[in-house]
Amino acid sequence: MSPYDDGGVDPADLDERNLLRELETVHRTRHETLLYGSPAALQAHNTRMADLEGEYLRRHPHRQVSSARTREGARER
Repeated sequence: MSPYDDGGVDPADLDERNLLRELETVHRTRHETLLYGSPAALQAHNTRMADLEGEYLRRHPHRQVSSARTREGARER
């Protein structure tokens, strides 16, 4: 049984546009879920976010990394 048998879509099955749309949605709803979601809702959100982010990283292993988003770059600020 797949974790997506409940009707959710496996991130590996999403095309690039829909993967990005799903990532935007999960990031936009994160704070509200953390503050007000039930423990089950928060766990589901954690799992979905990790799965989507993992798929994005799998597809883009050489994505551009901003020097400002590194430890050394943060120290320079």
